[in-house]
Amino acid sequence: MQRLHHQAGQLRKLRRCDPAARPVSVGDPGSRGSPAIADPRILYVDDDDGLRRLVQRALKRRGFAVETAASAEEGLAALASGDFALVAIDHYMPGKNGREMLDEIVSRADHPPVVFVTGNDDTAVAVEAIHAGASDFVVKTVGESFFDLLAGRFRQALARNALELEKRRMELDLRAANERLEMLIREVHHRVSNSLQMVLSFVGMQANQTEVAEARDILASTQNRIKAISKVHQNLYTRGDIQTMDLDEYLASLIAELRGSISEGSTAIAMTFAADPVEVSPDEAVSIGVVVNELVTNAAKYAFADRTEGTIAVSLTDEGEGSYTVTVADDGAGMGDAPEPQGTGLGMRIVAAISRSLDSELDRVPCENGTAQRLRVRKRQAASPAS
Repeated sequence: MQRLHHQAGQLRKLRRCDPAARPVSVGDPGSRGSPAIADPRILYVDDDDGLRRLVQRALKRRGFAVETAASAEEGLAALASGDFALVAIDHYMPGKNGREMLDEIVSRADHPPVVFVTGNDDTAVAVEAIHAGASDFVVKTVGESFFDLLAGRFRQALARNALELEKRRMELDLRAANERLEMLIREVHHRVSNSLQMVLSFVGMQANQTEVAEARDILASTQNRIKAISKVHQNLYTRGDIQTMDLDEYLASLIAELRGSISEGSTAIAMTFAADPVEVSPDEAVSIGVVVNELVTNAAKYAFADRTEGTIAVSLTDEGEGSYTVTVADDGAGMGDAPEPQGTGLGMRIVAAISRSLDSELDRVPCENGTAQRLRVRKRQAASPAS
């Protein structure tokens, strides 16, 4: 929110300084009496008294309100106390020259555009001034053509500056809109997480009131599935980036939850987790979390039916080239020798459906003891909130 307030303040400041916000009339930038911007306030800095007066009168006829300064110091003081749409600077002046004055002007935030005025032999100085931040330059000549040229360059510089200010305003508006959208999305994740926590409580209450062991097991499996989804929304609410998730950190917290629920049974089951850093989209994290939950739960239920202890190992491996694997292995009886599961098979149907949605397949990995199953996934591009 502080950033939004700061950006709003910048926007207001830009609007106060924007000459394009004043009345506009369309005309030929080089013609007399047809300004592109009505009466913009110009500061003209030159140590030549006669030229300053001529510029002031000539540009007034061409639609500009011109104030003058006889030195860089006087011009900087006027600029600090006034609101000018543009500054024109002569190069050769006593004390600070025009190039030094230009450096001071462009170092200020939201400074007006600067047009550099030079003599016939000072084109190198003019080019250097352009590189230093001047919008344009004008070479002094004799006669009315100089004032026409000066007025034309002023209008061009003001028009470019107005476009730049508009671009900056649009960027600020877009940035503010994106931040508001991210806040809304984060709030949605927070509300979804709270709702899932409420559902978890209801399922837990139902499980506590159920005396049938099979029904309690089914409700416990349902709770674990809800927890796997809820953790994604919890993480997205608290982290700065809502477009991606650290899958390794998410699975580590999920394994810790599963470790606590599995340890409540009669078999002492140890759980290990090893992971490479992998970043995925939130939707993909939900899918992987549910798969890991089902595979770990199945292993805990069926791999150690005739044992008092065992180990379930979960690993996340970055395979490079945009893919990774998730492996759940146990040192139990193995698929071939294990007793026939007595469950509904819903968990493995869920795993199969999610694997298809990820364009992946769950493979059984050969191992000496127990069972190992591996899911290979190609990462998908996270969608932008603004898309």
